[in-house]
Amino acid sequence: MELNTLVGLTTGIALLTCVLAVVGLHVYATGRAQRQALVDRLSATGQIPYAGRRRRFRHLDRRLRRTKLGRRLELRLAATGLDITPGEFFAAMLATVAGLWLIGQATLAPFFGPIAGLLGVWAALQYLTWQRQKRIERFINQLPELARILANATHAGLALRTAIGMAAEELEAPAGEELAKVANQLAVGASMDDALGELAERLPSRELVVLVTTLVLSNRAGGQVVGALRNLTETLEERKETRREIRTQLSQVNMTSYAVPVMGIGSLFLMNGVKDGALDRMTGSPVGQACVIIAFALYAVGFVLIRRMSRIDV
Repeated sequence: MELNTLVGLTTGIALLTCVLAVVGLHVYATGRAQRQALVDRLSATGQIPYAGRRRRFRHLDRRLRRTKLGRRLELRLAATGLDITPGEFFAAMLATVAGLWLIGQATLAPFFGPIAGLLGVWAALQYLTWQRQKRIERFINQLPELARILANATHAGLALRTAIGMAAEELEAPAGEELAKVANQLAVGASMDDALGELAERLPSRELVVLVTTLVLSNRAGGQVVGALRNLTETLEERKETRREIRTQLSQVNMTSYAVPVMGIGSLFLMNGVKDGALDRMTGSPVGQACVIIAFALYAVGFVLIRRMSRIDV
């Protein structure tokens, strides 16, 4: 009798375990499907710019996004168009800083380790600025074609929302990607002013501000947008050629701004190569350390001044 009771109890427990396992698998599959549907929907509206490949440093990325620094870094990465998360960029920057720290400490002197690490942080931020500016330049070069497509589409009787979606399909990146985000925002109920305003914030430039202002005013007042866009197309073409000429004429000045600090850093390697241990003895005293810091500060000031003097706003 006791044996039959034990068998029945064991069978009941086994059946209950199987039922719970099936329920657990069903809940897991349902939750995974709902999560994937949410990711797909947010990716379609441009709210998740990193959908695609498997991401690394997820825990670091989640912690970083909760901070103000992480949110600012995410906005800068979104403006560059790079397929990288804030956590991945931060980890790469830390690895670069550590590598430069060790190289500067081993090849020059221990005092130059922290300075090399700070240069690594500056180089990482400058890389983001360069990528963002390059994306803005590419977008500006596409603005005449964008204005032409919008003018032709509106002249054919299409609505401005439809014209933006058509331009997003026809244009290549970055204009196609940015306009796709605008079209997706309009599709989920965002206003024309807000969608185009966010576009102008992501890629700030005078040309884009003029185009956005023209589209917003025409959409708000119901004016004739075809003539304004065609006139704007000619103006953007002229500004494009002017910017190209200015960039060509200032290329030598820009190279000089980078050559000056490189020559300063090269002189350190030359000094240490001529007499081994010279930098170590020079930075062994507070006076020598102060002189090195002042020299680096002067090189930084020279770099900034050359860049500012060679900047011409068109």
